Amino acid sequence: MVAFTQLALAFTAIVGTLAAPAAEPVGPDAPDFVLGGENLARRQDYNQNYKTGGSVNFQSSSNGYSVTFSGAGDFVVGKGWKTGTTRNITYSGSTTASSGTVLLSIYGWSKNPLVEYYIQEYSNGAGAAQGSKIGTLESDGSTYDIWKHQQVNQPSISGTATFWQYISVRQKKRTDGGTVTVANHFDAWAKAGLKLGSMDYQTLATEGWGNAGGNSKYTISGA
Repeated sequence: MVAFTQLALAFTAIVGTLAAPAAEPVGPDAPDFVLGGENLARRQDYNQNYKTGGSVNFQSSSNGYSVTFSGAGDFVVGKGWKTGTTRNITYSGSTTASSGTVLLSIYGWSKNPLVEYYIQEYSNGAGAAQGSKIGTLESDGSTYDIWKHQQVNQPSISGTATFWQYISVRQKKRTDGGTVTVANHFDAWAKAGLKLGSMDYQTLATEGWGNAGGNSKYTISGA
């Protein structure tokens, strides 16, 4: 998570005020991973004492998720795959932000090396962009800025650790949907010397911090 502070997600309910996207038939690369609930609790509780106010109400379906939040200190939820690949990810829906920082990204991790990565499609501010800007790439109708940032002794999927973040930030922000050609970003990162390891989960995710308020609702598919 971009903003690691002594905060936490207070899940006040699993059933949100937004209805989850309706289940629909999906193809062979159907989403099989939920970032939220137990998975999120494990991610955020690596020898840290997180406390936060506010509420985050999250619900997932077979091919998407919905979330509504207010006064949220620090959270990330989403839907995706247990194992990341260079799949093309298509999403459809919307995000609104009324307060704090809110972003929508393709979000995942690799191990050996341990890397947290973002392909940021939208933020109401700078969002995930931090550290050093090292280049750009053209993909899916927009220029993306490439950033590299080191997190020191912060929570990760491998416990408290020091690791790199690779971040692509779309200049033409979009929330309503489109296709993300993940291979283009992985290739551009590799050319810039940003190496990924063995893939862990890969999701479309909504993230917020700093008294975040708003909502998201999406369906996703991979090809």
